[in-house]
Amino acid sequence: MTQLTRRSFLKKSALAAAATITISGTKSSGRVIGANDTIRIGVAGLNGRGGAHVGAWAGMKNVQITHLIDPDTRTWKNRIKQATAKNGGPDPKTMTDIRTALEDKDLDAVSVATPNHWHALITIWACQAGKDVYVEKPCSHNVFEGRVAVEMARKHNRIVQHGTQNRGMNSWAKLLGLVKSGQLGKMKVSRALCYKNRPSIGIKAVGAAPSEVDFNIWQGPAQEHKFHGNLVHYNWHWFWDFGNGDIGNQGVHQMDVARWLIPGAKLPKSVLSVGGRFGYKDQGETPNTQISVMDFGETQLIFEVRGLPTKKFYDQTVGNILHFEAGIVSGNNFYPKDSPNVAKPLPEVKEFTPVGPGGDIFGNFIQCMRTRKVDELQADILEAHYSSTLCHLANISYRVGAATPFAELASSFKGNDAALESLERAKEHLAVDNELTLKNEPAKAGKFLKFDGETERFIDDKNANALLTREYRAPFIVPSNVG
Repeated sequence: MTQLTRRSFLKKSALAAAATITISGTKSSGRVIGANDTIRIGVAGLNGRGGAHVGAWAGMKNVQITHLIDPDTRTWKNRIKQATAKNGGPDPKTMTDIRTALEDKDLDAVSVATPNHWHALITIWACQAGKDVYVEKPCSHNVFEGRVAVEMARKHNRIVQHGTQNRGMNSWAKLLGLVKSGQLGKMKVSRALCYKNRPSIGIKAVGAAPSEVDFNIWQGPAQEHKFHGNLVHYNWHWFWDFGNGDIGNQGVHQMDVARWLIPGAKLPKSVLSVGGRFGYKDQGETPNTQISVMDFGETQLIFEVRGLPTKKFYDQTVGNILHFEAGIVSGNNFYPKDSPNVAKPLPEVKEFTPVGPGGDIFGNFIQCMRTRKVDELQADILEAHYSSTLCHLANISYRVGAATPFAELASSFKGNDAALESLERAKEHLAVDNELTLKNEPAKAGKFLKFDGETERFIDDKNANALLTREYRAPFIVPSNVG
């Protein structure tokens, strides 16, 4: 890959192209890390999930947290204590800017737990600087930068792990073995659920950022926004410039499993997504209810997001359900086609490919840093890119769609019984369980989009292709040329 989809954007802005920062690969010591050598790691993004990163690395033998990076200085104090509580040692260095950490040739790896819009750029810069990377999900904010992250990892021979922890569980690997065995016939639908209560975030007034927050660094590659309290910290998930909605938040875990369980699946032939932000009016932009359908040939992938209080489906709220010719698999149960309300044990799985070594996904990353065996990573950046891309494609279909009365959404799924069944349940969820008058709710019918998995572009849709990337804000620009 030499030129990617952002080429057209760079042609429009020579200034932006000139401002692109390249992090030199000479800034790493390039040392070979032996089995007993200490790995020096920096954690970028210290709020929320960042605490789990600090806790994981701090408890490992021969791993030292040497850098803590966050533009909000209020996060530093508690993370310093957490980083040294188990293994002692000197306090980590603290800084607001990831570039300062990457200048340190003694830093071996970066652990990324920032908001989504920073994930890929830090990964790319770290790879250029010769650092290995553990990056939280999704690995990218858009499709273009995810592909650049893959290519940078390969070019610089970096170990890049993705925070989709299910990849470290043999229970899912065994389920893939069951799919491949054919014991239950063909799998018709790989379904993923993200039913997670997301109440209104309200409307926060625009004002000055707290003095402890470097809001310029926090925004990074996103276009400049005025500060309000729904951005720092958690609710950025529900704004398109920073997050990817719940399908790209909690949902990417279930999306990854849904794709993993379709043997050989990478990217779909088409995508269609419908939904809306129902039940309240607030500052959020992303849908709190969404049904997305993707064509993988023999199997279709259906993803359901629900953010309002909901009933379980086959005893699942956040999880995966597989629809076979012989019946349905959900959790550890099999529901035969001829008696769908009777749960039976899963068939025995005799052959499956175990997940990579090293224990959980954090331990696997450290082991692979020592062995340099990319093929033993549980969640390599390429697999991360494919699964994150599915979330992006669903959102793009939704975003280029049109406002539509809820009653007319069914026409989007005409002829697709599985998708229509999902929509009918969503209708009951909203109208009955949450007592909404759907004719008054702002529904949106996404556009049916054909996708070319080889070029990673939509077929004949200019507006959809424009959303495969973004306008980057200098100097936080993802490079369009890798080579």
